[in-house]
Amino acid sequence: MKECERARWRCRRGLLELDIVLQRFMDKHYAALDEASIRQFETLLDFPDNDLWHMIVQKEEDEGKAGLQPVLRLLQSV
Repeated sequence: MKECERARWRCRRGLLELDIVLQRFMDKHYAALDEASIRQFETLLDFPDNDLWHMIVQKEEDEGKAGLQPVLRLLQSV
């Protein structure tokens, strides 16, 4: 459970909209993620706020971030 608490803490961001989306994602999807998906989510959390927000709202696949698409799609669905 420590990993989940750490992820929740990392979801606290500077953009209110991003905070809301990430907290909803944590409530709805995080518990069901496998290890690979958790690593993808952690990688997404490493992005700066504006870049992460743009990836979520853009809803277009970026070839450079193809490995992150499964979790990114879940974030976009929240």
